[in-house]
Amino acid sequence: MVTKVDSNTFEAEVLQAEGLVVVDMYADWCGPCRMMAPIIEELSEDYDDVKFTKLNVDEADDIAAKYGVMSIPTFLFVKNGEVAAQIVGARDADSFADQIDALK
Repeated sequence: MVTKVDSNTFEAEVLQAEGLVVVDMYADWCGPCRMMAPIIEELSEDYDDVKFTKLNVDEADDIAAKYGVMSIPTFLFVKNGEVAAQIVGARDADSFADQIDALK
């Protein structure tokens, strides 16, 4: 399951969460973002011990600016409140699995 977060819930849902959190930074108008959605959803089912979230950068531009997001989709891998890794652009599921496995 992928949890939608926004400026009001980002700190509690992502930064204060224990363990690894994947943040999908997207926009509704972004084609590659829409292409990535089912991949992220599938990964969320494969990794019970990882929290998956999505943040609409048009609705939460303050968060996007804080993390220097210049292109979307951008995926932040947040571990215990700190950004541990980042992927910019569309990738295949294996790329995400490799990154998740390396950070767990």
